[in-house]
Amino acid sequence: MTCHSSTTRTVSSPDGPGPRRSDRTRAGQVEASDTGPARFGPSWFAAVMGTGIVADAAATLPRGFGLGGAATVVWAGAALLLLVLTVGYLRQRMLRLHAGDPVLAQFLGAPPMALLTVGAGTLLLGRRLTGERAAVDAGWVLWSTGTVLGLATACAVPYLMVTRHRFTPDAAFGGWLMPVVPPMVSAVTGALLVPYAPVGQWRLAMLLGCYAMLGLGLVAVLLVLAMVYSRLVHHDAPRGAVVPTVWIGVGALDQAVTALGALATAAPSALPGPYARGAAVASLLGGIGVWGFALLWLVLATALTVREVRTGLPFSPTWWSFIFPLGACVTGTGALAARTGSLPFVWGAVVLYVLLVAAWLVVVWRSLRHAVGHLRAPARR
Repeated sequence: MTCHSSTTRTVSSPDGPGPRRSDRTRAGQVEASDTGPARFGPSWFAAVMGTGIVADAAATLPRGFGLGGAATVVWAGAALLLLVLTVGYLRQRMLRLHAGDPVLAQFLGAPPMALLTVGAGTLLLGRRLTGERAAVDAGWVLWSTGTVLGLATACAVPYLMVTRHRFTPDAAFGGWLMPVVPPMVSAVTGALLVPYAPVGQWRLAMLLGCYAMLGLGLVAVLLVLAMVYSRLVHHDAPRGAVVPTVWIGVGALDQAVTALGALATAAPSALPGPYARGAAVASLLGGIGVWGFALLWLVLATALTVREVRTGLPFSPTWWSFIFPLGACVTGTGALAARTGSLPFVWGAVVLYVLLVAAWLVVVWRSLRHAVGHLRAPARR
């Protein structure tokens, strides 16, 4: 029996202290989410997040590059995938089971972020197909639903972790970030909706609420990153399907940079001049500071991934953890490029986007093969 944190609450440790076995357990639980009684778990909504961010990032590139048409097609695909996964997941009625699992519960943050990512694409790209009025109405619905679910997840999952779940000392992994990141994604999408809110108190409340959600998510992310880093330095390096989840830290940090930029752009429509200028300063100086920390985490995540690829990195749904963080790198770097005009940021965003598309194509292909294999498995039996 080992102590949990600094309290006297004890946790069972049937696997012993070896973190490699714990990594295999976490990886097995994530992969089992699409092979057990439920055909798939909440982690598969990361496919919507990843596909949606490919479209959203194209719409926010500093110089456009004429990708609007292709990005709209990708956004439509993400919206269709969101619909299919939502219907399938609700029909399974496995929410209570997943919430009770200490690993799968972390990925309950993926469905609200999927809604919010598609919602952002609706505002940036969807109007090409639906018209502005319909796109804005759909954006409000997706943002409201995703925000409510995201705030519920950000509160409920940590509560379950404290009161019901039990963890070994080496249990922290990148997936712990998933429940607390949705409010920051809400801040980004909400910033796009601020100009469409009624002028006056409603618009002001919308802007300030987005800033509050940014603060909620960013502070929680920093707390979790400290726990993940502590796990990395005090135990063996992560192995197998857990490795891609280290990248989630990159996405969380760059999502904060993106939110700062989007809110600074929206601030003049709701705040008095001095505060709007202050928002712009915070976006630039604070954004660059957080972006620098994200770059450090990106280097660490890349090194751990290369180390694991050399010994064989098996495919699992956690491979989608590569995609949304890379997309957030593009949007965060693009936000700084738009605010500074700095060519390193401009071309950095372009290079990152090329890497994002290449990684997305690989993961889509492997995911399709994975899905087809599971569909054929019952027929073989």
